[in-house]
Amino acid sequence: MNKKTPIYFGPPLVILTEKEKNTMEVSGKLNRAAERYLEIMRQHSVDLTAPEQQCLLKACEAGYLAPYEITELAYDVRDGQFDIDGLDKEALIAKLEAASFADLVAIVESLGY
Repeated sequence: MNKKTPIYFGPPLVILTEKEKNTMEVSGKLNRAAERYLEIMRQHSVDLTAPEQQCLLKACEAGYLAPYEITELAYDVRDGQFDIDGLDKEALIAKLEAASFADLVAIVESLGY
């Protein structure tokens, strides 16, 4: 068992736990959500080349990405001026357009965003 850690309950966590009545129910809800999230991260992603990863790092470098921004990664790559050796921009765009939202989230998470 890990020690208790205070966390800020921003709007997503408030919404996620709004029906829970006590600390144990809130804790259970958060742990179930985290477990499922980790499994999604394990099962989803897209194989990317090193130049494709570099391109996405540049496309994401503004920092936090809202869900709608994650869904627009292909547009960001299409519109971006990325000069990366070995990058096949059209192949990357095709991969991103074919990816599910879970795949895109896994990509963004793997890049540290």
